[in-house]
Amino acid sequence: MTALHASTATTAAPDTGSGRLPRRAGSVVGAVVMLVSAAAFVIPLLWLLLAPTHTRDRLTSGSSLTFGSFADLGRSWSNLMTFGDGLVLKWLANSLGYSMGAVVLSLLMVAPAGYALAMYDFPGRRLVLNATLVTMIIPQAALILPLYLEMVKLQLIDSIWSVVLPSAFFPFGVYLTYLYYNDNLPRSLVEAARLDGASEWRAFLSLGLPLGRQALGLTGFFCFVQAWNQYFLPFVMLSDDGRYNLQLGLQTLISSTGAVNPSYGATTLPIHQPEAALAALITVGPILVIFLVAQRYLRAGQIGGAVKG
Repeated sequence: MTALHASTATTAAPDTGSGRLPRRAGSVVGAVVMLVSAAAFVIPLLWLLLAPTHTRDRLTSGSSLTFGSFADLGRSWSNLMTFGDGLVLKWLANSLGYSMGAVVLSLLMVAPAGYALAMYDFPGRRLVLNATLVTMIIPQAALILPLYLEMVKLQLIDSIWSVVLPSAFFPFGVYLTYLYYNDNLPRSLVEAARLDGASEWRAFLSLGLPLGRQALGLTGFFCFVQAWNQYFLPFVMLSDDGRYNLQLGLQTLISSTGAVNPSYGATTLPIHQPEAALAALITVGPILVIFLVAQRYLRAGQIGGAVKG
């Protein structure tokens, strides 16, 4: 018996070692794939961050993945402000106004809609939920023509409302708040408020809003991102470049100057790759700030919607 156990141990050892080799090889291959993928995403972002600190000649002839100088960064900013006498800052203010207006209007509609769908059983409730899901998957391009005709009928074309009102339409937020209220706000709590004499609006203001602030914070963040990144909608609705948002304005800046291709553009403004990269950073910056501020709501909203309380 002792000899049998010894022979079994000696024959099993090579199998264990040979099993480790494929696992190690798989780990190495996985690590290499992850590093290559990370480099493919990180290098363009690193270039975008560092490009405004260089001159145009240094970007094309030298290493662009190093920090240049604060003097070159200031020069890029000064050159960028020559476009339309600071039109980029006007576009920034427009984007903030459009996005914040859309968020406020969206939350005013989303909060009571999601609360009502979760707390009440009424005829057509299932139809409304299904319509919300269907509307979420319709491409925005398919709605541009009816939205344009609607804005024409209301005489709102080329105004801030032609961008804010369609951006405030956020069916995903309705469904998100519905799921949150349905899982985290017991109907018995609402029934108790009614028994105490609270009206439906009083119950919503006293229970729905305070207990749903995590879902509303999450909805507000997603709505802001969607409104901030709008391009096609303002492209169709706006004709005055003074009302453009940053996304549309950045395309205008690139196409009307030599920012990307020196053969394009009808102006002699000193706006090239460093200035275009700086304009792109201005476009991305507010989203990063909002994300950092809203992180607490993002984590709490995702956890709260995933666990039934």
